[in-house]
Amino acid sequence: MNTITEHRPPAAVVRRGPSRAVRQRRALAVVVGVAAIAAAGVLAVTAVQQAGSANALVQGPTAGTVPAGAEADGGTPDASDGYIADGETISLYDGAPAVSGLDPALREALLAAAAAASDDGVELRVASGWRSPRYQSWLLERAVQQYGSAEEAGRWVGTPETSLHVKGQAVDIGPFDSSDWLDRKGDAFGLCRTYENETWHFELFPEAVDQGCPQMYADAAEDPRMQR
Repeated sequence: MNTITEHRPPAAVVRRGPSRAVRQRRALAVVVGVAAIAAAGVLAVTAVQQAGSANALVQGPTAGTVPAGAEADGGTPDASDGYIADGETISLYDGAPAVSGLDPALREALLAAAAAASDDGVELRVASGWRSPRYQSWLLERAVQQYGSAEEAGRWVGTPETSLHVKGQAVDIGPFDSSDWLDRKGDAFGLCRTYENETWHFELFPEAVDQGCPQMYADAAEDPRMQR
């Protein structure tokens, strides 16, 4: 008698997943990858913020800054008021009121300094120069809004009655390499930085050619000339 052998289908092939150690390594790789992407994003944002800060230091809060919503309350001052847009500078040879309105002696000293700076590969440019009383008042109102009080705003912006920009006796120089050059070498031309908190603000002190620049004020609020 024939023995009938029961036919059994071949055992199913069991596909095993990755070992626990492999899964852990893969999970760790994913975490590291996500962390790297996040870190790159933080660095990119930080770089943008630093760039924005650097630009703010070049111009300062008084040099042509146009706050959001300015158009809603009458618009911004124009070139006839000495207005120069935020982030922009103009040549000392420009005929715009911001330059032509400067005191002649100050402008002459600036042109002499500009010629020497050019020999060093640096161009002195104006970020803000002469300003009309209307422009100065506009800046002061917005500084009060920005800093929260007239006292704090006074560290940066003078009144139309006290501002040396309105009198044509002060100039803001930019960008930073330009103001830095003038800060280091301006005394030879009678040009001095006036305030510790404003790396861009310069005035004419003819006696500085022989005596050096006077000691700086901490800010405009400490300057007795800025008192009403």
